[in-house]
Amino acid sequence: MAQQEWRVRLGAGAERDFANILRWTRKNFGAQQAQNYRETITLAIRELTQAPDLRGSKRRDDVMPGLRMLHVARHGRPGRHLLLYRILDPRIIEIGRILHDSMDVQRHPLFDDADEG
Repeated sequence: MAQQEWRVRLGAGAERDFANILRWTRKNFGAQQAQNYRETITLAIRELTQAPDLRGSKRRDDVMPGLRMLHVARHGRPGRHLLLYRILDPRIIEIGRILHDSMDVQRHPLFDDADEG
């Protein structure tokens, strides 16, 4: 029997981050690179449908209880961003932010109150 997939949703902060990342990439590296990076991030998000604790993910309870992170650079694809997420309900994962891996995660708000419903 196939295991049920998780549903992944982007919170408002992650949606803003994603748009800003692609805008910056397009401006600095061109449309093709922005499309390539969109695919890299999308593939990492899609992988989360397998499970929140998939290989390569890390618990970050030191930042916030239940917080996990996953680097978008996976399976040989280059990238410099982290998906920061939590489990909301059974089988629902919410990505609160997509931050550059050089950023101090503790210095950025991760989830908007409006996203918690």
